[in-house]
Amino acid sequence: MARIYGRDYTKRELCQRVGDLSQIADARRSELSDGKAKGVEAVDVTTGSGFAFTVLPGRGMDLAGASYGGASLGYLSKVGVASPQFFREDGVKGFLDGFFAGLLTTCGLTHMGSPSVDEGRALGLHGVISNTPAEEVSVTRAWVGDEYVLTVRGTVRQASMFGENLALVREISTCLGSKKLTIRDRVENRGFAPQPLMLLYHINIGFPVVDASSTLYGRETAAVARPGTPDAAAAVHRSFQDPTPGYAEQCFYIDHATGPDGLAHACLFNPALGADGLGVSVSYDKSTLPRFTEWKMMGEQEYVVGLEPGTWIVEGRAEARKRGELSVLAPGESRDFHVEIGVVEGREELETRVGGR
Repeated sequence: MARIYGRDYTKRELCQRVGDLSQIADARRSELSDGKAKGVEAVDVTTGSGFAFTVLPGRGMDLAGASYGGASLGYLSKVGVASPQFFREDGVKGFLDGFFAGLLTTCGLTHMGSPSVDEGRALGLHGVISNTPAEEVSVTRAWVGDEYVLTVRGTVRQASMFGENLALVREISTCLGSKKLTIRDRVENRGFAPQPLMLLYHINIGFPVVDASSTLYGRETAAVARPGTPDAAAAVHRSFQDPTPGYAEQCFYIDHATGPDGLAHACLFNPALGADGLGVSVSYDKSTLPRFTEWKMMGEQEYVVGLEPGTWIVEGRAEARKRGELSVLAPGESRDFHVEIGVVEGREELETRVGGR
């Protein structure tokens, strides 16, 4: 059943009350038409619960804006959404010049993390998949029993003559009345040679969920500062501050214990929002996403916290190969990934989702 407006409704009860379900929940395709975003395909999804988000098939099936009850959940950088036609893989600058951030920027597929040169190939920050338009895009709205399911699907291919032939097959789904979305990805090696596999879900939380009153929660078993971040900063990585001039970004590598549902969870929660606090949770399957990075950026305008499940840490492909920790996808092999992003409303939901600190 769908729970909206304070009560549960069956399919029959809802269909008795509306002529077209788009009155209360929809997934609507459009195309952006202004500035650097011109030509980027988008799908605006609303669930009827107050939860809304935008999928960008024109930008690697990533997620742009997201909100709940009018409050923004993600972070949109000053770059704004830019078409892939402006992208150049150029060290750090190429990626950052088009980094709109949004609720999700996907990093990969054969490289993510710091720029590096691996086996003679120059690799820019976080790879190219976010700057690749999807194909075979479909939007479905369908009843499954008493649940009205909204789904956006698309395939993003990373292929090069004499190089890799990988495909990211992505499904983003939610339900009428839901406060969360589910991402189910399959990365396929469609070529005839082994290929590196590196994937990072760069999930970006912004104001008002991020503020000086916010705290990061999760069943942490370890948290260490990334090289370049002061070791002492790990002691306060859960806490945040007002926008700070000259702030230098910090990163932390965190290990989470899994919950009763078999997933690991992290939640950035602001107790000052709403009647009893509001947060954004990230849940992920550690069997294929064993590493988690927190990106803490407390600067002016650059005021954002990244909660980032990944296949590895963000030190780049050359370093992964050097350590003997580079994941490889054999010809014809595929690997599945599962990530959920949801709204946490109030302390009771926070305790249920992550079990407190």
